[in-house]
Amino acid sequence: MKLAVGSDHAALALKNRLRDQLREWGHEVEDLGTSSTESVDYPDFAHAVATAVQQGRCERGVLICGTGLGMAMTANRHRGIRAAACGDIYSARMSRLHNDANVLCLGARVVAPEYAIELLKAWLDAPYEGTRHVRRVAKIELPEGKP
Repeated sequence: MKLAVGSDHAALALKNRLRDQLREWGHEVEDLGTSSTESVDYPDFAHAVATAVQQGRCERGVLICGTGLGMAMTANRHRGIRAAACGDIYSARMSRLHNDANVLCLGARVVAPEYAIELLKAWLDAPYEGTRHVRRVAKIELPEGKP
């Protein structure tokens, strides 16, 4: 699978660790930054990853900031993006099984690096169940022309 990853300065170390882990698992990774601990604005990286997924350059995305919340809020502004901020294994799995989440958002100040790897694995391994959830997931998107 090809994944886009991005983070702000607060989550650089965790982003690099997850990027490397994804590659060890055999995934192709497009690292969209940041590459420095210098202060940056998280929405810039959320938009970049969401766009990569939205345009089909990457199948899924992973975003990391201090809490994961700002990244999720920003990514979810993009049509077709279902970004889930997850801090536990159950939520990570369910975001895929029932919601077909295509972007995982994590908080570097909220989850330990080893646990973040477990969250990532649970999210990657969980398939979208489809069936009764297709109707519900379709309702997440606003109709064209609606606010």
